[in-house]
Amino acid sequence: MISRRIIRIKVLQVLYAHYSSTEKSINNSEKELFFSIQKTYDLYHHLFQLVVEIADHANSIIELRKKKHFPTADDLNPNTRFVGNQFIQQIRNNKALLKQLEQSKLSWSNEPELIKKLYTSLINSDFYAEYMTKGDRNYQDDKKVIELLFAEIILQSEELNSILEEESIYWNDDIDFVVSMIIKTIKKFKEFSNENSSLMPMFKDEEDSDFVKSLFRKCVLNHDDLTKVVGQYTENWDVERIAFIDNLIMEMAIAEFLHFPSIPTKVTLNEYIELSKYYSTQKSRNFINGILDKAVKAMKKENLIVKAGRGLIGEETPGE
Repeated sequence: MISRRIIRIKVLQVLYAHYSSTEKSINNSEKELFFSIQKTYDLYHHLFQLVVEIADHANSIIELRKKKHFPTADDLNPNTRFVGNQFIQQIRNNKALLKQLEQSKLSWSNEPELIKKLYTSLINSDFYAEYMTKGDRNYQDDKKVIELLFAEIILQSEELNSILEEESIYWNDDIDFVVSMIIKTIKKFKEFSNENSSLMPMFKDEEDSDFVKSLFRKCVLNHDDLTKVVGQYTENWDVERIAFIDNLIMEMAIAEFLHFPSIPTKVTLNEYIELSKYYSTQKSRNFINGILDKAVKAMKKENLIVKAGRGLIGEETPGE
């Protein structure tokens, strides 16, 4: 499922594009936001499909070797542990995956060289050699080798990253998050899981789906007020030298402080400081951290931040 962290990243990216455009249509930008999130969800299924393609490539090599003029004993009696991997078979036949792939029209058919390179990296890995020679292999071993395939081969592939960037601008920052989603999905599968087993939903619940639209709209509709608030706490700084992206990060954080009573201030503070690690310089990160910490303390003293909900009553001011 799309976590709130990735939601915040997507909102930040769309806000940046929205304010950089000469045609600032809230409705169009909102559609762009949800389309971007849908593309992340498409990538989740697309990468599952990649593992099936790698297994099919492995099987094609086995079949070719059987047809050699002078096949060896190993050629005629190959180790089919990987191509027969039970988890791969579950994914291959998963109805939810097949339906999503049909809708998205995504395919790896134009990337045979990528499939070959990923397979070569796989068979040269220590974890693959251990898996293929283990005497008492079981379903957990089948899942573990696929987890490692994603974490150590697919995620680390520079060629795959380049292909994804060329295929969709929406996937530039997504692969780490999507692979973490996939590994979580693998872990929840059981040996008896069948073709009707569910994959992760796009959103955890309706509240997360509403959070997307609400965060975007609160930031856009209150942009002038949020800009003024940021200005109050950066008055001793040269505003012209503060990066536009840094201002957006701070505005988003302040929007959450003020307009999302169920989200603890510490969660918001941590999330946007984490966000700054990806989109700001080291110097900017420290600056954002300091400004937001100062802002939330001051706004709490003025009773501008009101939190309500389980675990939020009497919330302490950060740093106290």
